[in-house]
Amino acid sequence: MSSFEYEGKNVDKAIKKACEELNLARDEIHYDILSHGSSGIFGFAGAKKARILVNLPEKAREAETESAGPEVENSNDTMAPQDQFLNDGDSGGRRQYEFPDNPLDLGRTVLQRIVDSITADAKISAEESSERIFLNVTGGNAGMLIGKKGQTLEAIQSLVEKIVNKHNNTNNGDKIRIQVDVEGYLETRKANLEKLAMRLADKSKRISKPISLGQMSAYDRRIVHLALKDDPGVRTKSRGDGYMRKLVIFPKKNILQRQQLH
Repeated sequence: MSSFEYEGKNVDKAIKKACEELNLARDEIHYDILSHGSSGIFGFAGAKKARILVNLPEKAREAETESAGPEVENSNDTMAPQDQFLNDGDSGGRRQYEFPDNPLDLGRTVLQRIVDSITADAKISAEESSERIFLNVTGGNAGMLIGKKGQTLEAIQSLVEKIVNKHNNTNNGDKIRIQVDVEGYLETRKANLEKLAMRLADKSKRISKPISLGQMSAYDRRIVHLALKDDPGVRTKSRGDGYMRKLVIFPKKNILQRQQLH
């Protein structure tokens, strides 16, 4: 008995490919599913093909060798990632998506596709300023979309921005900035961080010692830096390596000297 491995966008397509190449009817082949595969997100991240292992008796193999015609290529398996994404809505009753040219509409479509793969019943609203495109998600499981310390939300925003810029032909090559929010999370997070920054800055000046805020994302660190940049009594500095770095608030030396004189 001989064994042959076949791949496809899904198990059904892998079986179809095996039948075509082996010149056998579907009920004539025996197979084991090695992987069901996954569509990934928008065809760009994490997509994996389904894989099957076909067990073929020697007699059937000999007959297949004699009668096999030219290899038939399955066009669906050679599609570009974005075309695979667009075809995702053609089966299984899932929502169908188009591939808009307008950056705002494209961003909204991309985000809807990503959100639908994570949670149900979420809607996207979009607006545009001279600086960036704002996309807001309402409904669905907000916690799953935001993630720990907003890390999932940041990853989604980064992916949407990359895809929109990859397919943008209307902005003269300038990068399009996109901000993704979920149920107003970013505004709430910003307000809370600004209050925390002010409180810890006052404490740093009072005890004359630096205070660390622990590991923070680049977005959160920027909020704290901006919140305290006009405070003459403290300075801020990021420390560490990698994406999640610590932010430290230092009391300025001239403030310490004045406190010591009193």
